[in-house]
Amino acid sequence: MPEPGPNQIDIGTLPPDPDSPAAGEEAQAQADKKTGFPVRRALIVGLLAIATAGVVTLGFTSWRIIAQKDAKLTAPPQIGNLRIDGSENGVTTADYLQTALAAEVELDHTVGAVYQETGERDVLFLGGTGLIWTPSRDLDSAMSLISDKEGSVTNLHAVDPGPLDGVMKCGITKTPDGDLTVCGWADHGSLALAMFNNRTEAEAAPLMREIRNATETR
Repeated sequence: MPEPGPNQIDIGTLPPDPDSPAAGEEAQAQADKKTGFPVRRALIVGLLAIATAGVVTLGFTSWRIIAQKDAKLTAPPQIGNLRIDGSENGVTTADYLQTALAAEVELDHTVGAVYQETGERDVLFLGGTGLIWTPSRDLDSAMSLISDKEGSVTNLHAVDPGPLDGVMKCGITKTPDGDLTVCGWADHGSLALAMFNNRTEAEAAPLMREIRNATETR
């Protein structure tokens, strides 16, 4: 019968080498439990992400304002097939349009013109320049100029504003002679409206972009 050897002593699990990766991870885990660092770290990361997104958005908006605020608006004598009406009636109508727009929207400078084209496809154009903080809202306010006893502009919706950016909308207003297509644009430096006689929206929207390219400069 074999002689019993010395009693074995249970020394448990040896602690990890202090210089090993496992020891570092365990120490960090214990520290995190005491300090709650992972929670705070996640919160800080989330707040930084929100702040960064806000700075990017603010920076983009500021850039757009700076790029658009110094717009200039003119009414050239001809735009494509449209020719300006220089008659007394045309000039009087243009003056009235400018006065009405200036009363509705705060602008530094206004222009107005009546453009003629064969086939009774006239275009009434009015616009102005100035620093505009809320282009879409101000454009909606300006559209109220078109309202009359027949009703306001209906089915007003956004359309492609073209390369000058900003916002452009088109809609329909009723007149005793039938429906009239109305389009307008606004950015941080200019706002304009046009009423198109005997033109559908499909015809008026691209023509409005052409008018904008011919009348607005920055």
